[in-house]
Amino acid sequence: MSRRDVPGPRANGPTDTDAAGQGVDQGVDQGVDHGPAAREVDRPASQEGRLERAIGAEVRARRRASGATLAEMAVRTGISKPMLSKIEHAQISCSLTTLARLADALDIPVTAFFRGADVDREAVHTPAGAGARIVARGTRVGHDYTLLGGLRGQHKRMEAHLVTLTERSEVFPLFQHPGTELLYMLEGHMIYSHGGASYDMRRGDALQLDGEGVHGPTELVELPIRFLSVVAHPDTGPHGD
Repeated sequence: MSRRDVPGPRANGPTDTDAAGQGVDQGVDQGVDHGPAAREVDRPASQEGRLERAIGAEVRARRRASGATLAEMAVRTGISKPMLSKIEHAQISCSLTTLARLADALDIPVTAFFRGADVDREAVHTPAGAGARIVARGTRVGHDYTLLGGLRGQHKRMEAHLVTLTERSEVFPLFQHPGTELLYMLEGHMIYSHGGASYDMRRGDALQLDGEGVHGPTELVELPIRFLSVVAHPDTGPHGD
């Protein structure tokens, strides 16, 4: 089975209807942009208020991970919904008593809210041609793996490889690992399998997959083939606990 045309991502989930008859996602904060625009900033954040931002981000992440809305969290904690919103958006400094209520409701230690307050943000720069060459099964038959960088800071573990296939082979290496992998085709044409499905991959195509499923190229149609492989490894628990 070969899959070529895949519809764009679509968020599925339970919906309700508001008073105007419009569909409303349940359990999702209304009016919040969860796309790339939500990550844009006008300028780097100042050091002032860094603790409040760290606490707010942690509260929001933990609440969403628990599946609770602001209204539900307000009921659990006895803290008003407007106050919770101000905490999550770092518009107010909350007391230890308030943090204790939040921690009890989320079943986490109070200290969890302070993670990230004093953490250096890591970056890895790999100049062109300076990536480490990885010797792996298939390397000797024209399968070349170049490590572009491995970011392993708190809450994140990611590796990026540039894979180059220059020779056809009868046996292809298969891969299986925890986490999620994204493949982006830069050059060439190949058939790539994941689980029981096969995907026709050409320049500009992308494939995101669950690494636990056995995957790998099954046919090299047009050489040379180059693609970017980015693997995001899972944390051991929520926020690396």
